Amino acid sequence: MIDKQLMQKRFSERATTYDQFANVQKKMAHELIKRIDHPPKTILEIGCGTGYLTKLLHDAYPQAKLTAVDIAPGMIEKAKQRLNDAPITWLCADIEEAELHETYDLIISNATFQWLMTPKQTIAKLAKQRNERGQLLFSTFGDRTFHELHTSFAYALAIQQIDEPLRIGPSFPTFSEWLAMHIRARGHEQLEVEYFPSVRDFFLSLRHIGATNSTSGRYCQRPSVFKTMMHEYEQRFSEQGLIRATYHCIFIDIT
Repeated sequence: MIDKQLMQKRFSERATTYDQFANVQKKMAHELIKRIDHPPKTILEIGCGTGYLTKLLHDAYPQAKLTAVDIAPGMIEKAKQRLNDAPITWLCADIEEAELHETYDLIISNATFQWLMTPKQTIAKLAKQRNERGQLLFSTFGDRTFHELHTSFAYALAIQQIDEPLRIGPSFPTFSEWLAMHIRARGHEQLEVEYFPSVRDFFLSLRHIGATNSTSGRYCQRPSVFKTMMHEYEQRFSEQGLIRATYHCIFIDIT
C-alpha cells in the first residue's frame, strides 16, 4: 500500500533534483504528446511534477485552458518557476480524493498512475470527466520495471536463507492489468534501459527523483541482505562495467 504522506514529502523534497535524473520520464512525456488525437481546448494534467509535460502542453496548445494538479507542493512550486507567468491553473491535491466539477477535451498524466491506491476507480472517475470526443491519455510503469533489482533481491533472500514475504519497493500492474482497468482502454508497452556505474548510483538516482520506497508494510532493511543483493545485481546485470536498470513503460489511451 502506498503511504501518500510519505510520497508527498519525498517528491516535494526532490523537486530541485528531479529533472536532472528523470530521463525516462522525459522520454515518456514526449511520447504522450505524440499520442494526442485532437488539439484540445481544455486540458487537465495529473501529476504535473516539475512541469516538464506542462511546458510541452502549453507550447503545443497555447490557447488551451490548462489545469495542472500535483500532490506535492514542492513540485507545484518548481513547475510554476518553469512556466513563469503562463495562464495555468495550479492545484495541489490528491486526484483520488479531489472532486472534479469540470469536463475536459484532454485528461493527461505522465508517470504518475503507478502511485494510485485505487487506479481502476480513479481511471473510471476521470474517464467520466471527458467531453464528447475527449481523451484520457496516460503513461505509467508495469510489472517488469526494475526486474534486475527484484531478481537480485530474490537471490539475496535465498542466499541468506530468509523465508519471509519481504520485498524491495512497490510492485506495479502488468500491461494486461492496466488495459483491463477500463473497457475502452487501448495501449502500448515498451522497455527503456538506463545504465549506471554501480548499484549505489542507481539507488541515488531514484532518491533524486523521490522514487524511493513510499509503501507501508513489510520491506527489508537488513544490511546483510542489501550487501548480498548489490553483489548479485552487479554480478548478474553488468554490461561493460555498467549495471542495467529496465523501465517497463506503458501508455494507455481511452477515447
